[in-house]
Amino acid sequence: MKRTDGGSIDFHSSKYKNIQMKEFFRLLKREFKLFIGNSTLRTVFFLAPVFYATLLGFVYKSGKVENTPVLVVDRDNTPLSNQLTEMLDDNKSIKIIRYLQEPLSIKDEVIRHEAAAVVIIPSRFEGDMLQKKYPELNVYINTGNVLTANFASKALQLTIGTFSAGASIKALQKAGMPAAKAVTQYEPFKANYITLFNTTGNYLIFMWPAMLAVVLQQVILLAMAVSFAAEFERGSFVKEYLKMKKWAFPTMLIKVIPIWVFSILIVGIYYFMHMIFHVPMPEGIFNFILLTAVFVGSVSFLGVFISILIPDALKATQILMVIASPAFIISGFTWPLSAMPAFVQFIANIIPLTPFLQAFKILLIQKGSVELTFPYLKHLSILLVVYAVIGWIALKIKLWFIFKKAAPQEIAVENASSEDVE
Repeated sequence: MKRTDGGSIDFHSSKYKNIQMKEFFRLLKREFKLFIGNSTLRTVFFLAPVFYATLLGFVYKSGKVENTPVLVVDRDNTPLSNQLTEMLDDNKSIKIIRYLQEPLSIKDEVIRHEAAAVVIIPSRFEGDMLQKKYPELNVYINTGNVLTANFASKALQLTIGTFSAGASIKALQKAGMPAAKAVTQYEPFKANYITLFNTTGNYLIFMWPAMLAVVLQQVILLAMAVSFAAEFERGSFVKEYLKMKKWAFPTMLIKVIPIWVFSILIVGIYYFMHMIFHVPMPEGIFNFILLTAVFVGSVSFLGVFISILIPDALKATQILMVIASPAFIISGFTWPLSAMPAFVQFIANIIPLTPFLQAFKILLIQKGSVELTFPYLKHLSILLVVYAVIGWIALKIKLWFIFKKAAPQEIAVENASSEDVE
């Protein structure tokens, strides 16, 4: 169409873009229907996070390990040894199982009672204490379970230390020394130990939110594993995406937008469960929302890249699970990255969960300044861009190969559509 001033208006381009946008929204609507209509995806994406969040919440609900069995073998059985045993039993972290006679096999008793430690009070304990001969207690820690061993060891050190200090001060007082001076003689200087971050040692606050992030990454990767691969397998991609063959990035968005939308629902459920289990929310909630959004984006683009690269849905799922399974262990959340070999650190740093959990720990457990999370947010943003770009390149190449091999009648449909536009 020509204008009277000699200019021209090209309606072809605008109509073509309108058709492409209509196609984009049609395919996006189709993607939502496919997602909701897939019972496996529904179960994995919606039920699994709720199930794991509830299960793990109840697992760690107490926050602390209490009433851990500890065996006390009292070879002395005197008022002073009885007093020590009673003091140990008053500590809520441990539960004392007392033996007045030494069992045939202490190791067997430890296994039978699942005891975290054994305290052996020697014979002549009281006599040696009164004669200032400094008797020795033997404490055996069962490190078969490091967690319960640490809790039991801490409780025993506190109680035995208190008893030892009290006994020493009492002996000095009996010798005629004033109480105030007796304390200084026993303790020439005072050390104050002040805990920082999660001061109660609550394991629920430490582990539960981190495990929810692990589950979220797992379900996103599982959902994305079949996004492109399933289309390639059943041969529906060429037919459905024929008009989008030149739009690689919008095609990627069609696959990830439903994941992003439903991830908001999952994070909302997590927030509700924080209130149920009385777990505090992270500091800087808006920064946390941004951090979570970038995390979800980077994980979904990683899933897109693998799904495009591996045309078999089952193999894509297996590969993504191989990536996701050790993610928490190598994330540096429970074991420092600096203590890992360089190649493990490299693998950890290309998995989105690693920087997310590092920033999450600052916001939730350490209650640090928001600025301290910026390096991890930058790390996540780089991963998001890298996975989006390599996913786009992989899809661009994939589209070229797929439509190059497309059947002639399918290309004819595209040509006919183009003629309609003109």
